[in-house]
Amino acid sequence: MHRVASAGGVSGSSRPRKEKKLTYVLNDADDSKHCAGVNCVAVLKSAVRDSCDYLFTGSRDGTLKRWALGEDDATCSATFESHVDWVNDAVLAGNNTLISCSSDTTLKAWNCLFDGTCTRTLRQHSDYVTCLAAAEENSNVIASGGLGGEVFVWDLEAALYPVSKPTEAVEDENSNGIVGSGNSGMPMTSLRSIGSSSSISMHPSQSHGYSPIAAKGHKESVYALAMNDSGTLLVSGGTEKVVRVWDPRTGTKTLKLRGHTDNIRALLLDSTGRFCLSGSADSMIRLWDLGQQRCVHSYAVHTDSVWALASTPTFSHVYSGGRDLSVYLTDLGTRESVLLCTKEHPISQLALHDDSIWVATTDSSVHKWPAEGRTPQKVFERGGSFLAGNLSFTRARASLEGSTPVPVYKEPSFTIPGTPGVVQHEILNNRRQVLTKDTAGSVKLWEITRGVVVEDYGQVSFDEKKEELFERVSIPAWFTTDTRLGSLSIHLETPQCFSAEMYSVDLNTVGVPEDHKINLAEETLKGLFAHWLTKRKQKSGPQASVNGEIPLGKDLPVRSHSHSRVELEDKPDSHSSAVHPAFEFSTVSPPSIITEGSHGGPWRKKITDLDGTEDDKEIPWWCLDCILNKKIPHKDNTKCSFYLHPCEGSTVQVLTQGKLSAPRILRIHKVINYVVEKMVLDKPLDGVTSDAPFAAGGSLSTIVGDSSFRTGLKPLQKLKPNIEILCNNQVLTPEMSLATVRAYIWKKADDLILNYRVVQSR
Repeated sequence: MHRVASAGGVSGSSRPRKEKKLTYVLNDADDSKHCAGVNCVAVLKSAVRDSCDYLFTGSRDGTLKRWALGEDDATCSATFESHVDWVNDAVLAGNNTLISCSSDTTLKAWNCLFDGTCTRTLRQHSDYVTCLAAAEENSNVIASGGLGGEVFVWDLEAALYPVSKPTEAVEDENSNGIVGSGNSGMPMTSLRSIGSSSSISMHPSQSHGYSPIAAKGHKESVYALAMNDSGTLLVSGGTEKVVRVWDPRTGTKTLKLRGHTDNIRALLLDSTGRFCLSGSADSMIRLWDLGQQRCVHSYAVHTDSVWALASTPTFSHVYSGGRDLSVYLTDLGTRESVLLCTKEHPISQLALHDDSIWVATTDSSVHKWPAEGRTPQKVFERGGSFLAGNLSFTRARASLEGSTPVPVYKEPSFTIPGTPGVVQHEILNNRRQVLTKDTAGSVKLWEITRGVVVEDYGQVSFDEKKEELFERVSIPAWFTTDTRLGSLSIHLETPQCFSAEMYSVDLNTVGVPEDHKINLAEETLKGLFAHWLTKRKQKSGPQASVNGEIPLGKDLPVRSHSHSRVELEDKPDSHSSAVHPAFEFSTVSPPSIITEGSHGGPWRKKITDLDGTEDDKEIPWWCLDCILNKKIPHKDNTKCSFYLHPCEGSTVQVLTQGKLSAPRILRIHKVINYVVEKMVLDKPLDGVTSDAPFAAGGSLSTIVGDSSFRTGLKPLQKLKPNIEILCNNQVLTPEMSLATVRAYIWKKADDLILNYRVVQSR
């Protein structure tokens, strides 16, 4: 697990800034496949004969998937979507409970045989949660570790099942409350099955008042955990290069084992808890006897960091993988090793499944290889084995000398394919399209206001295509992007996101005046929440008032900002009620919304899965204010000041002496119309004087270039002079906006100066 951009700060903070942000993740591929590296795999064996086994995978795309395994196939039967950052690890705790951890600092519980709904969110870590461990025979106990140096031991029954509370506490119960720190010696009992209940909110949290046991002692990041079958022993390792041994029932530290010279990345315990295996970035695998408190064997089989370990049921052999792209099988007793297989990507995690092994890598695909897990000696009988060294980087030196082992298996027996992830992107100047390149080298053009790929260029030069698509236009940066989840994530943050406007004619919008201004963020939000709003209207149908207002269903908390309550107001503006075609999002591959939440914490959900019940505890208040009340923050710097003078040496009359102002998006052809009108009518316009706004009321479009003005000019067409507008002695095209002229022609901080002249008609 590699560190990525932080998803948030300490869990105890109120995170007021995060309420200002909304993210949506675009997807044009098959939702049944991962689009980023797979960090973890777990196998659930069926307890019923002739029933299929399941494989669970967790990915850097932020989702988990359940695969129904056949003889030679795997079908994605559910996607678990709620984490807002990388899924780093997942463990099965009980027959139908899946626990996952993420870089979003949370753990989440899922009914792994249900439809992918998150049943509980556990918040205690202050930084990325990197690893989990579960007790095989005590399915009520799990442990979690993370980059904050924290290790917590969870009593799942206490954490997932709240005690009975009065009715008035139910709403608070279903929010993502943040618990305090400290130890709680809760009894470890068997885990009850987790079912689905309609009373569970979209992202319910752990019961208030419960605190997991804190195993305190790590001063640096924790990357690996392991627990014995009974849950009475816990080992941890990380950047401190030591293996720490804990009593998970009390959180007390019992041992510290030294020997590795670099970060510890993987740990295993045998069923009894006597022997421990550790894999490290120093390329070594070490076998520890916890009873003797010492390292009894060292195995140098890898040429680089060891990231993953899996043992046979008898703990006689270990499968190991890591950064050197290889999986080795080693006999812990005889030290005999063999290169099982090798691929193109580092190995993240391993999971034995009968006589096969599932291999997760930093690629989006998952591979199944033959492993002979029940009789590993059969692998050695195929030849190619070598004796593992006992000194660090023995294998690296051997490789340099030319003695590279040959893999036993050339190809996997089965592959669950993923889709190429986006690794490069560029926001185009029109601020509505983004050019991307994926791991397969394909270059695509996205329209982010509809969430679709408008052009797939195939494997072409990204830089050349970027230059080809360059437009000399200037539109404010109203969104930001990243690709850390393998997909294109679009971030909207108030009030900056409301800074960009366009005329309807530039968006090819029909049914509205061409001079109607469209706010890009406002219309994008309307498109994203169109399904939510439809569901909301359906649910509140009988309660809808005569004037068309939609009640929110319950009072929302009073806020400290100027919008004390998000209530729907009756807005008759016909232009605002419908979603423009340029902002209609796909329902075939719908984007997912990610929000940090104003009260309940972060969550993620597809826009088509929103059921209309989400309120300001889940959706940022400013989004609701925009969608329901059609209110957006006041926009600064939407005007452009400029002077309009005759060209030097021209005999054209001086039309105005003062500074003018107009919207930044105003086109030059409207400035031409203004000059024409002044020259033809030969008199000043009402409301336009020296040092006055360009038009009465400060809105140029009401006078210059609107439909009524053009209609009024028709009788004077024969008198209309041919006018050119210049800036810095360059003739401006009529379609340029004032903002574009300022950015690409004027290029100064001073007020813009435009010149006009009459061109003789041919």
